[in-house]
Amino acid sequence: MLSLHNPFPTTPKPSLNLNSSTPPFSTTFKPHFPNTLKPPKPHKPHFATRTQSLLQYNRKPQLAGETPRVVVITSGKGGVGKTTTTANVGLSLARLGFSVVAIDADVGLRNLDLLLGLENRVNYTVVEVLNGDCRLDQALVRDKRWSNFELLCISKPRSKLPIGFGGKALVWLVDALKSRQEGSPDFIIIDCPAGIDAGFITAITPANEAVLVTTPDITSLRDADRVTGLLECDGIRDIKMIVNRVRTDMIKGEDMMSVLDVQEMLGLSLLGVIPEDSEVIRSTNRGYPLVLNKPPTLAGLAFEQAAWRLVEQDSMKAVMMEEEPKKRGFFSFFGG
Repeated sequence: MLSLHNPFPTTPKPSLNLNSSTPPFSTTFKPHFPNTLKPPKPHKPHFATRTQSLLQYNRKPQLAGETPRVVVITSGKGGVGKTTTTANVGLSLARLGFSVVAIDADVGLRNLDLLLGLENRVNYTVVEVLNGDCRLDQALVRDKRWSNFELLCISKPRSKLPIGFGGKALVWLVDALKSRQEGSPDFIIIDCPAGIDAGFITAITPANEAVLVTTPDITSLRDADRVTGLLECDGIRDIKMIVNRVRTDMIKGEDMMSVLDVQEMLGLSLLGVIPEDSEVIRSTNRGYPLVLNKPPTLAGLAFEQAAWRLVEQDSMKAVMMEEEPKKRGFFSFFGG
């Protein structure tokens, strides 16, 4: 004969208060979650994670630091993409809703207006402002596509600068932009000329942040390391790096240094990695920056992500790529 004895007795333990109206297993205890997080939903974990990611990308970045932020984009070596970075990062910041003034500090070889398609609208420059021939607002060229983006050129091609123009004059110019009647911009981006001569010293004088553009080759890295030391000597401690023209196929074939190797060599925070893209030449010739292309290109998306990190003073982390047939050390690029 089978016994119907319950192996799990329901008699409460003596420690429980049976006279209370609260059930034996009370729900008064609530787990503590931080204010920024919500309790997880165990029945739909994948859906909740996916929704949180979408909200993260759809939000507007939070502007960090005191405004206006004066950022100089430099490299030391010519032809690594400083002007292209200035144009695309500047317009990306404008598309995110921030007011931007881009200053082309390359006096003799002015090219930023060409990349932005504004070469026919530059009537006055900083030289005319200093000579009293025009006002500062007349020298600022407002972009028709994004009204919160403005371009300011120091001089016209084939023109001579005053002998007294230097770092103090550029500091005065930045102070004038900060105190103008229509309000100071959120970002003042300075396109630095190549080299480390007087033009470089002039461009970095008013800046408190720097973006160092480099490519993964030995000559560019040597110049970037030299420029990093000069920036630190000038008092600029917030230095971030953009690695331009990266080709993953050459990295896997050990014909190009990886981004991780570049970061270990320079010791700088990584702001962005820009892949090699043939669309850069087309956009340069058309005067139409990459970030405005539809559909967007890989390089354009990388510039937008770099601008996002610049707003929040964030950085990215380089990852190691698998190499075949075997991984070699960094000194293998020097023949070791």
